[in-house]
Amino acid sequence: MLRKTCAGLTILLLAIPAAALAQDRPRIPPDNAKKLSEIVAKVEQRQDFHYVDDIEWSEEGYYDVTYYTTDKAKVEIKYNAVSGEPQ
Repeated sequence: MLRKTCAGLTILLLAIPAAALAQDRPRIPPDNAKKLSEIVAKVEQRQDFHYVDDIEWSEEGYYDVTYYTTDKAKVEIKYNAVSGEPQ
């Protein structure tokens, strides 16, 4: 019984630093990121663009852009925040 408790405690203690590292990801775009307005301008220039529905920042380094086309198709694209290019 004691062995199981120690093993469980060891796993828990190893998981804590991993959770702390995950929180170290930037919650905002990096300093060298393109302006969001530049990325939106690229989206607006896409063929059959109608309107932007949503833009979310991902802590993995990209903007997740959702827009609709003139024929009402939903398009989701990830744009790299630094390069400004689709991923």
